[in-house]
Amino acid sequence: MAEAVVLEQVSKVYGKGRGAVAALREVSVGLPKGGFTAVMGPSGSGKSTFLHCAAGLDTPTAGSVRLGGTELATLSETRLTELRRRRVGFVFQAFNLVPSLTVAQNVTLPLRMARAKADPAWLGEVLERVGLGGRAGHRPGQLSGGQQQRVAIARALVTRPEVVFGDEPTGALDTMTAKDVLALLREAVDALGQTVVMVTHDPVAASYADTVLYLADGRIVDAMSAPTAGAVAERMTRLGAYVR
Repeated sequence: MAEAVVLEQVSKVYGKGRGAVAALREVSVGLPKGGFTAVMGPSGSGKSTFLHCAAGLDTPTAGSVRLGGTELATLSETRLTELRRRRVGFVFQAFNLVPSLTVAQNVTLPLRMARAKADPAWLGEVLERVGLGGRAGHRPGQLSGGQQQRVAIARALVTRPEVVFGDEPTGALDTMTAKDVLALLREAVDALGQTVVMVTHDPVAASYADTVLYLADGRIVDAMSAPTAGAVAERMTRLGAYVR
């Protein structure tokens, strides 16, 4: 299977000398194109650092990150910003919507920032897929939390990115709304052929993925295919053995 993102011997160290903290330690992994990968681990295991390095939001101290064959380390900050706008989508726990803009304007904001025109047909399809076809003119304050997260997902999809990255995208949602959002991410993979990489602490959320990567002490220590919530929860209880 083709790989959307490849990390080779990626390390990330914050600080220097005795105060240095290694968030990632020589991580090597390929994230499959058209797949749904969940990343799990205890607090401080390096999950968010992994996601940020993979998405080009942070620069590794050592190692290589390639997005669709593009080596991120060779790009200037300007080119890296352009790449993130055009080829990467982000869904965070905080919805990060602009209160004064409508749903449609929030969704198309990345396109406007990239000085690209929105395709009205595609915008309409994305809004329909996330269940907001009749809400294009509403503002965030008129929406529920779950609807706001759906706007954030639509915004991540509208540029047709190579990869959608999610950092605890259901962490601020109630159980039923979280299930709807996870089903939507699953549909993006199954129906649109999208690639999704999601950091989560929730075994139920991880069960929507094709593969779960487990991090501990800055390293990938295990992987699970076709995960179930029970199997993920059981595996998480044994990750403490890897923590120094």
